Amino acid sequence: MGCAANAAPASTYAVVVSQATFDRPEWRRVVEALERKHAAFVVRYPAEVASALPELRARFPRRTCVVARPEEASRELVARVHRLVRQFDNDPYPDCLWGILTGRDAADALRIAEHAAPLTVRKVAAGTEVALEMCEEGVWYCELKQGRMVRKEPGKPPVEQAGPADTTEALVDTLNRYHADLFVTSGHATQRDWMIGYGYRNGSFRHEGVQLYGLDTRQRRLPIRSPNPKVYLPVGNCLMGHIDRPDCMALAWMASAGVHQMIGYTVPTWYGYAGWGCLDYFLEQPGRFSLAEAFLANQVALLHRLATFFPERLRADADPDARASNGMPLTEAARAAGLRDHDGRGLLFDRDVLAFYGDPGWEARMARGPCAWEQQLGEKDGTWILDILPRRGAGTFKPINRNGSQRGGRPIVHFLPRRLHHVRILSGEQWRPLVTDDFVLVPHPGEAHGAQPIRVVFTAR
Repeated sequence: MGCAANAAPASTYAVVVSQATFDRPEWRRVVEALERKHAAFVVRYPAEVASALPELRARFPRRTCVVARPEEASRELVARVHRLVRQFDNDPYPDCLWGILTGRDAADALRIAEHAAPLTVRKVAAGTEVALEMCEEGVWYCELKQGRMVRKEPGKPPVEQAGPADTTEALVDTLNRYHADLFVTSGHATQRDWMIGYGYRNGSFRHEGVQLYGLDTRQRRLPIRSPNPKVYLPVGNCLMGHIDRPDCMALAWMASAGVHQMIGYTVPTWYGYAGWGCLDYFLEQPGRFSLAEAFLANQVALLHRLATFFPERLRADADPDARASNGMPLTEAARAAGLRDHDGRGLLFDRDVLAFYGDPGWEARMARGPCAWEQQLGEKDGTWILDILPRRGAGTFKPINRNGSQRGGRPIVHFLPRRLHHVRILSGEQWRPLVTDDFVLVPHPGEAHGAQPIRVVFTAR
């Protein structure tokens, strides 16, 4: 049995665009393509994206796409959109799926905007360890140990194999010849390159203009031409999501590697909750969440962690020097959970710095596969029941993969099919559930929870 998807019925979609961008005919066509595809409404703002808030509050869309020229798609815009979508109502959580749609030029953005066919991720390639047992097929090359690789063929378990000492050409081939649907990376990176090896000398991915290419240790240049639509998760890379000028890695991935949706840090990363956690929801719960939903679920998880253990930081401004302690006292809840001031600073640092690029209404979803637990939501006469049913016995809630930073322990998130009001929990309080207007969150029950089902019952209108 595969994961039950968090599918929701068609709902409102907002396109948010600056007046300066809308006034350019080539970029207006991008806006119009999204209008047609999603029956969307358009919100134009004069200078600051925050000025779109009154209309967004009034219309309360389920999806919001900010169309931006590359010179607008700055790290500041990413942070402002994070804050914008948390302000539709009074709770501290994001109120919609969102993304920033951009490109090297309007033609690139239009190509992404017009693409409608959903993507089922069947082939996965990675420059870091990922849980291939949750995928139909794929390959990863180790960034820590030279020559280590793992491959999974359809219908077979993953098998470790001897790989090349320099994996540049092999990774280029996963894009050009293998036509991976999902590409995952970690390690050192900048707006100009990705350094493939973390624990040893290896090649790199670079760009010239918006042409992506591999450069191996023999200085061979290997062009990347991979037009098949795909998604890209640089979960542990610094700066891969920072569009600081029209020729940068993020725009090159979109232009020459077929990337229609991607996440990416706009700053040097160190804590890692926002990036690595997208794997916990997207890849390790195959078929349950689209990539846009997985990104949102992980943001919800991050904010819930702040609210639970570091409430004084929840609505604070991010500290640009967050690695330095600011002396805030720890809450008793944080002490009991074994958390430190470091964790509070890290969560706040990660809160507004991970970009999501692409149309949030386009669906990219892992091929359905067996999940560690099932989630079933039903409603009758205003009473809702969420059942969480273990499928791996005593190991149901153990982490699936620990590679990376801040892995495992993510709360269980289920998106509601419509917005609810006047919520009252009838049973299941022992699981400490959070029921908002648009999602239910159940804190991770812990590795020792075993195979006991979890049920939360609530009423709402």
